[in-house]
Amino acid sequence: MRYWPYAVAVAIAAADRASKHLVETRLAPWDVIRVVPGYFQIVSTRNTGIAFSLFDNSAAGHTSPWLIAFSVCVLGVVAYLLWQAVRPEPAQDVPANWSYRVALGLILGGAAGNLYDRLFFGTVTDFLDFYWGTSHFPVFNVADSAITCGAILIALNLLFFHTKSKAQA
Repeated sequence: MRYWPYAVAVAIAAADRASKHLVETRLAPWDVIRVVPGYFQIVSTRNTGIAFSLFDNSAAGHTSPWLIAFSVCVLGVVAYLLWQAVRPEPAQDVPANWSYRVALGLILGGAAGNLYDRLFFGTVTDFLDFYWGTSHFPVFNVADSAITCGAILIALNLLFFHTKSKAQA
């Protein structure tokens, strides 16, 4: 039962790949489906950078080998942290609450989803476009959303749960 965060990671990676596959097979590049006019649309784009198109290297047309190596390292660190968190007797400095495990599962699944794209396609498919008028938030995908939610959960854990456990010691 303690391995359920890995199921979260697999579910996120599968949902990410399935949603990208739908966009890749049903939309041509830069095709747009307006979902909520003036606020949200689905647009087919490719990204060679990291989340929210940071460090995008579109001129090269593919993801940098350094970015792939960095992604593999991040995936390894998150997998290690998750393994430490689900052990029968986690290390003393590892948060033991469920939200920390969920956070790591979200990040692991999101990182795996985007790494899959980088390795097999050279770019990552992004398609969720939130905007207001002519101001657009960077286009992103399910994996980016999971990574962001996981990072927020880890920050909340550090603020609220981790400090309580140290104060009680």
